[in-house]
Amino acid sequence: MVLASGCASLPAAAPEAAGAAPTAAVPAGLVPVAVTVPDGMGAAPLDSPRQVLVPPGWTMSVFARIPSARLAAWAPDGTLLVSVPEDGSVVRLVPDGRGGATQSVLLEGLNQPHGLTFAGSTLYVAQSDRVDTYAYRAGAATDPRPVVTGLPDARSPDLGGRYAHALKSVAVGPDGAVYVSVGSTGNISVADLTASPPRASILRVPPGGGPAEPFAVGVRNGTGLAVAPDGSVWTAVNNRDNIQYPFDNPYGAASGSSRGQVIGEYVRDHPVESVARLTPGRNLGWPYCNPDADVELGVAGSAQKRSDVPFSPDVETNRYGQELDCATLPPVEQALGAHSAPLGLSFVDGGLPDGYARGALVGVHGSWNASPPRAPEVSFFPWQDGGLGPQQTLVGGFQDADGSRWGRPVAAVAGPDGAVYITDDAAGAVYRLAPPAR
Repeated sequence: MVLASGCASLPAAAPEAAGAAPTAAVPAGLVPVAVTVPDGMGAAPLDSPRQVLVPPGWTMSVFARIPSARLAAWAPDGTLLVSVPEDGSVVRLVPDGRGGATQSVLLEGLNQPHGLTFAGSTLYVAQSDRVDTYAYRAGAATDPRPVVTGLPDARSPDLGGRYAHALKSVAVGPDGAVYVSVGSTGNISVADLTASPPRASILRVPPGGGPAEPFAVGVRNGTGLAVAPDGSVWTAVNNRDNIQYPFDNPYGAASGSSRGQVIGEYVRDHPVESVARLTPGRNLGWPYCNPDADVELGVAGSAQKRSDVPFSPDVETNRYGQELDCATLPPVEQALGAHSAPLGLSFVDGGLPDGYARGALVGVHGSWNASPPRAPEVSFFPWQDGGLGPQQTLVGGFQDADGSRWGRPVAAVAGPDGAVYITDDAAGAVYRLAPPAR
């Protein structure tokens, strides 16, 4: 089904009630459309009719089926590369001119390849333990050269096979500096901060090469990593789970202090997920401080303001602020709801319709442990006043009212044809989201 074309009006951001169900039916300004499934692409879960919520006049179709598809990058020759860490490959998709693609394996035998990016004709691939460059030409990636090696993963001797966030993302600045995300080993693993190289950080390799040094710290799992058109580096972060209530007062109807208790209602909405501009030495707080978007701190049911978000102390690791004064940390520029699990981050600088022409696209995987679950979606953050404005939903509808899901977006990247291409590791698909014809 294709609905009538029209300009998508962008809803004004408003504080969200913390107790509001994350499965809210239809985000403002979006309409339901059927997902078009070409012949031969109808394996489960696309063997049943599926609908998504998109701006009026937009459509979505299946572009390719790739099991466990993760991050994506457009190559200079107009082909789309998709990483598949589960089987150690990078897949190349060549648009066929009919809304689909032919696919082939570009690279294989890698160790959990995840992040992909280009600088000219040079392809950067982030594996779990290293980043390499490849010369990309004539549809082939050759001449691998190391950028950084020895990154921590489950095979690192000091970790004993335990690493919760081993996948790495990579970005390249306009000066040629290389940035790589190194996630924490767990939820509140303080030893990550003093490891060598430090985990829970964004590392920077200087232009021309050299040792990787910490660029930003306290980044629990900055899987979303990208450079904006103005050259600034941004990350979208998966923050911690099972946070204890940090304030010395009753929560809700409780009597006496609730400090230190794990309260399901509080955990569901705390901490929010950071979307932050990185500067040299910036600290995003983990594991000592958590971004706290509550308008009324510690009050059950408080509305949340997810722009310029301050921090509150983590009661398990920083009960009285003795490890880090959270008030000294710059507020987080933007945030998503708690446990949204932002993964892929990319920037748009022209090519999409007005309202979406400049900004950031974020693949939101959805929560794994909230009840009801935080819904998967593709989010858009408009570029405003030299930074990002509040979150808007670009694509929703992957989750049913009962909390069950048929898809989980990972990344969204704008294509050379003016459409947005979305990877989905749960459905094993790549979608083509097309705006109204101009």
